[in-house]
Amino acid sequence: MVAQIIAVTLFLLMFILIITDKWERHVITLGCALLTLVLVFGVGMRSMSAITETLNLGSFFTKSFWYSGGSSAETSSGINWETIVFVAGMMIMVEGMARVGFFRWLCMRLAKLVKYQVIPLFLTFMVLSFILAMFIDSITVILFLAAVTIELAQLLKFDPVPMILSEVFCANLGGSATMCGDPPNIIIGTSLGFSFTDFLTNTGLIAIISLIFVVIYFYFVFGKELRRDAAKNSNANQNYPDPSEAITDKKGFIISTIIFLCAVCLLVTHAQTGLTVSCIGTVIAIVTLIAAGKEGPGLLKKIDYKTLLFFIGLFVVVGGLEQTGVLIVMANFIGNVSDGNAMLMLAIIVLVSAVASAFVDNIPFAATMIPIISSLSETQGVALSILAWGLAMGTDIGGSATPIGASANVVGIATAAKEGYIIKWGRYCKAMAPATLIVVVLSIAMIYVRYF
Repeated sequence: MVAQIIAVTLFLLMFILIITDKWERHVITLGCALLTLVLVFGVGMRSMSAITETLNLGSFFTKSFWYSGGSSAETSSGINWETIVFVAGMMIMVEGMARVGFFRWLCMRLAKLVKYQVIPLFLTFMVLSFILAMFIDSITVILFLAAVTIELAQLLKFDPVPMILSEVFCANLGGSATMCGDPPNIIIGTSLGFSFTDFLTNTGLIAIISLIFVVIYFYFVFGKELRRDAAKNSNANQNYPDPSEAITDKKGFIISTIIFLCAVCLLVTHAQTGLTVSCIGTVIAIVTLIAAGKEGPGLLKKIDYKTLLFFIGLFVVVGGLEQTGVLIVMANFIGNVSDGNAMLMLAIIVLVSAVASAFVDNIPFAATMIPIISSLSETQGVALSILAWGLAMGTDIGGSATPIGASANVVGIATAAKEGYIIKWGRYCKAMAPATLIVVVLSIAMIYVRYF
């Protein structure tokens, strides 16, 4: 009982400190992780096995960490090193692509294809944001996409804010479509043994159908304003930049493109090949570093180590809740509230996930909920996959509702602010909250239709 109280207290403290944003996130989670190891496992439980299970260092030396043979991975408590290794590998690949100008070239190429017309550009960049976020972290997608949007806005004389907001939402939506698109999905997939194809045929289908409604929604919300800006400058004679100027290294550009396509192929087929995402991430990182040559050490320096440390600390704190049985109590509570009704249970998980993720980081929330839905599946007899898809959509999409709900939102707003385009809470929520509600309702409805 004492261990449970300490574990819950540390978990709540971690969340409160993350929300207040007084210290960096990785410092908060690592500090709470250290307290969990000492106070929960040491003082409260007096269990060395709880510490070793939570640190989970032995997973590196198991065959299943690198090669699953096509079988589903077993759910394990503690630090999910498969997620850490995969995210690190993808970070290196993305930095390699950015180094040679791949992303800026892609944006400028599409802008040229639509002849620098504002409305077609608006629609094209929404779809581009969605597609890229299926394979690349949404933070990276928004970093370069928002910067290029502002550059084009200054060139074509239109307000970039509507376009940036729509890109942010579509990036979050695109991230929900695949296993590697958003950190919560990576955690869900590696923890519960779902493949890239599993996500693509479930959350991917929901996301693609939702994209149609979202594009229509944003067109009606922002279309009039953008058309007015476009009409004011329709006769302007501009010298538009050549997309090829964005490429800083032609040979490196070709190699980076091939590596990216190979990464996509490996992820799509990993259930058939038996290669785990940790193995794929490692291989892609090594190939990228070799291809970069002398620039390789520079890519290693650009890895977001703070995010990786944030993950590690988070997994330890959540491991404290799991080892002390707190998550089983929470699962039983949801089971009792829903009275065993699978449809009500799914709705609760999606709605709670969406509302919580609108105000707190969706990564720790997803990590916390995974053992809960696993317990619900066992005790209530509901298919784990159904609850997993609901959790994925709720956490991925709910974060879009507010400026602080997801990292991509924060990055998009900060990028705009640097250039003097201030996006306040009122303007943000007025456009994004209804779009979030639309996707949440669609998600619940589509899961109901498909599985019940």
